Amino acid sequence: MEWVVNIQEGFIYHDKVALIENLNFQIKPGEFAYLIGKSGSGKSSFLKTLYADHPITATRAESCGYDLKTIKRKDIPFLRRKTGVIFQEFELLFDRTVSQNLEFVLLATGWKDQNAILSRIESSLDSVGLANKGNSMPHQLSGGERQRLAIARALLNTPYLIIADEPTGNLDPQLSLEITQLLYNISQSGTAVIMASHDYIAMQHFNGKVWVCKEGAIQLAESK
Repeated sequence: MEWVVNIQEGFIYHDKVALIENLNFQIKPGEFAYLIGKSGSGKSSFLKTLYADHPITATRAESCGYDLKTIKRKDIPFLRRKTGVIFQEFELLFDRTVSQNLEFVLLATGWKDQNAILSRIESSLDSVGLANKGNSMPHQLSGGERQRLAIARALLNTPYLIIADEPTGNLDPQLSLEITQLLYNISQSGTAVIMASHDYIAMQHFNGKVWVCKEGAIQLAESK
């Protein structure tokens, strides 16, 4: 796959009002990209477009091998298995253990073999440094650990693309660096990562293309 995301001459609307115009955006396997811009500039709408939660019109609009312009409703779950999404507010199930949070996602995405499920949960937790936290409840985790759990959840189905929407917004500077490094390391293993962020300190530590969302446009700023 040459491009994980390839959008050419794209337009993203909300209530018939254009939020993003003439969008040209590409990201390759293993590439790490930052998305910056003020609140309300259209960042979240753009990110939702990449997993078919928001419509787009375009000359070309592909994500993880699917055509976003023509994707059928029945194919959207398959696109989302190829796309791991990480939210600022964690979006965890607080009445279930760490392992049960991950099991819920695997069952919902079609996994049936219990041994395979347990193995995938173990490897995902190990990859984010939570190998000994499987029986803990989310409320027993620190903020950084909760975000690591959210990353483990996003990795479960070995996605082509990780979308991280302000994943460090509620964390202190040191934890922000740790989470950004974890996401950066994931990109080094071949998964494309798009991270919406205002954390300019982290951006100075970890190289990535910088895309700026401003005044109805998303444009490549510079390589860091």
